[in-house]
Amino acid sequence: MLSSIHPFGERARGSTWGITVAAYVAGAVTGGALVGGLFGTAGFILLGLPGLPAAALGVAALAAVAAGLALDSGITGWRIPSVGRQVNEDWLNAYRGWVYGVGFGFQLGFGLDVIVTSAATYAMLAVAFLSASPLGGVVIGAVFGVVRGVAILSGARVTSPELLRRFHRRLQGLATWARRLVVAAEAAVLAMLAVVLVSGVLR
Repeated sequence: MLSSIHPFGERARGSTWGITVAAYVAGAVTGGALVGGLFGTAGFILLGLPGLPAAALGVAALAAVAAGLALDSGITGWRIPSVGRQVNEDWLNAYRGWVYGVGFGFQLGFGLDVIVTSAATYAMLAVAFLSASPLGGVVIGAVFGVVRGVAILSGARVTSPELLRRFHRRLQGLATWARRLVVAAEAAVLAMLAVVLVSGVLR
């Protein structure tokens, strides 16, 4: 979507980039909140048992994020399981900007019905489930949706064919750095979970 939704493309399709982007981000946040809420509710039903120690859930969440970090860093050599479907780009010429903006954003925020390129998606779902809280799951999923949604802003300066070509070259050059950023983010989340878990044990 980064290479399709930008001011130059939206102008060519007769749409307003700002409206499409707002719809896209709203859709991504909604999709993320929904899937996070579903997993948080499932966790509440299955794990919200009296006497179940919170520390056990914390350790499980720590393990889930660590597994995601190991997969994304490539040290396991395993491929990330995924469906073979991406959003339907035919929508770009069939619907108004806000319609495909919401639709694309929702699917990418929901995360499970499109190609999964990072284990961070599964780690997020695991943490939402292990939160054993519908509200906690919604918040976790919504944050995930925000991160996925705002990435569309990287094309804000693409206003001509030449700038679009430069943008494509830049995206290709940044692919490795993007993967490293995901790994760094997972490492930061892992560290935060460890700090929370240890502080809870020491109280």
